[in-house]
Amino acid sequence: MLDRTLVILKPSAIQRGLIGEIIRRFERKGLLLAGLKMVWLNDEILSEHYAHLKEKPFFQRVKDSMRVCPVIVCCWKGKDAAQVVRTLTGITNSREALPGTIRGDFSMSMQENILHASDSPETAVVELQRFFNEDELFDYNMSLISNLYANNEI
Repeated sequence: MLDRTLVILKPSAIQRGLIGEIIRRFERKGLLLAGLKMVWLNDEILSEHYAHLKEKPFFQRVKDSMRVCPVIVCCWKGKDAAQVVRTLTGITNSREALPGTIRGDFSMSMQENILHASDSPETAVVELQRFFNEDELFDYNMSLISNLYANNEI
């Protein structure tokens, strides 16, 4: 069974022209793109998405940063998709992210760290429902799937 996970390309990625490079990395890994759209995030959805930061002094700064320009929300599918995406992404503090990760290669900031990625399969379900309607997510056969996984993995 292939899992779904959410990735948001933040304004720092959009402003720096990194959209194609980031999507390319996920595709080259073998993840399947199941949904993609550009959206302006409003205060309501940002307050919900970052509710876990509500009591932090930087809460408003994070929300403001996410409203600089539209973002790109993506749904990626694959075996253990959330963990695979998190590994490709690198740790939140980009200055400490390893070279070869997206944040390690393209970011120097804790806040302006290029993207958001769901931290678990359970979180991914909730976050995907927040940003996508079910009819915006697609299941399709990828002809190369047998080159990505052993037959007992899918």
